[in-house]
Amino acid sequence: MNSSVEPQSQVDLLVIGAGMAGLTAAARAVDRGASVLLVESNDVVGGNGRYAGYIWTAPDHQVMAEWNPDGDESLRRTLVDGLPDALDWLRHVGVEVGPAQKQLAFGVGYKFDTNHYIDLCRAVVVAGGELLTSTFTERLLTEDGAVVGALLRLPDGSSREVHATATVLATGGFQGDPDLVAELVHPAARDIPLRSGPASRGDGLRLGRVVGAAEAGDNAGFYGHLIPSGIPFADPADFVDLSLYYSEHGLLFNLDNERFTDESLADHLTTMALLEQPEARGLLIADARVHRDYIIKPYVAGAPSTDKYAIAYRRGGRCGIAESIDELEALPESWGYDGAAIAAQVRAYNEAVAAGSSLTPGRKLDATPLDEPPYYVIEAIPAITFPFHGLRIDDRARVLDAAGTPIRGLYAAGSDSGGLYVRAYAGSLAPAVVFGLAAAEDAVATSTSVALERS
Repeated sequence: MNSSVEPQSQVDLLVIGAGMAGLTAAARAVDRGASVLLVESNDVVGGNGRYAGYIWTAPDHQVMAEWNPDGDESLRRTLVDGLPDALDWLRHVGVEVGPAQKQLAFGVGYKFDTNHYIDLCRAVVVAGGELLTSTFTERLLTEDGAVVGALLRLPDGSSREVHATATVLATGGFQGDPDLVAELVHPAARDIPLRSGPASRGDGLRLGRVVGAAEAGDNAGFYGHLIPSGIPFADPADFVDLSLYYSEHGLLFNLDNERFTDESLADHLTTMALLEQPEARGLLIADARVHRDYIIKPYVAGAPSTDKYAIAYRRGGRCGIAESIDELEALPESWGYDGAAIAAQVRAYNEAVAAGSSLTPGRKLDATPLDEPPYYVIEAIPAITFPFHGLRIDDRARVLDAAGTPIRGLYAAGSDSGGLYVRAYAGSLAPAVVFGLAAAEDAVATSTSVALERS
């Protein structure tokens, strides 16, 4: 291996990670006239952004606070206030943005071609800066407490020292590292399926830790979805096809044959709750109404229709159809559930709803009985897309130390940052773009100031 160090280079902005956040920061900085080097450990750019399709978040501060009460207030406000500028940026680079439409129970979002956006940002960076793929960041360079660049390992094994006025960490989180997931999400998370590409292995978190970055998001949870047990992801299309979004309208039981959360709030919240249950698995039950109105229909307007039950059945998932509540009593003993207890729970739920009685756990958004046979049964498990734990940042995406002071020259965006969501969720593309833009704007302003001082 060639370990020689190439002559160092100097740029205004070094971006480590070429997913949605990193590409946004790099392209914005190039657009502002800065010199930029974008580094990606994978052989392609785009990250998990290639699998998404909507940029969305809460429509105002009040709604954001209601649905994400424990998230950092300054980050929440920056996200809500920054979405219009993010949409303008998408249009500026040449992406068509669809009309506003409802997302989940409270959000407002806009459909756009994420692959087109990624390719356009890449073109901007290549035309006005430099892009290195299959390149790893060995360590950050520091000087008098400031981050001043990084030491890179190139594809041929050689090293390159890059000095930068500002460095952005945007490596996509740590969901691809079982040890970090077990440490920072939940011990049981080590064994759950990865609902994203495997390249995000905590590089940004580790780089930040070494230079004294604080972390945010203890017990903050993660974003993911329920999927059928026993069916491995075969390709990225499965990230959507296997996700049981309709769980918001069904009933989910743990191995103690009990409901344990308000399923109606959101499938991704139920996913976090299931991780903490015995063996992190549960029985999801829906009736014919849920099948007709939710299982076979798009989760959001404009998305393709897929029959989630049919996919699980065809691919050998632990599932079945009961022609009546009584038939639920015949659940296979090998599954580990008590069929008679499950059937009794469904009957009790229906009776309570019909009588207008309170439910425990509640059903805030959909307290409709499951009384239209047949019943569709799928055993579900949680799958993780990205964690909410990450480096602590301020509203300008500057990484903070333990005292809450910005580490000069260091920024983080996307899933490398933490504190925005705490066991709550209001979009992932919006934070990636909003805080990617914020990092670029502050970094370019800092670089300009430094250049003026030197002159």
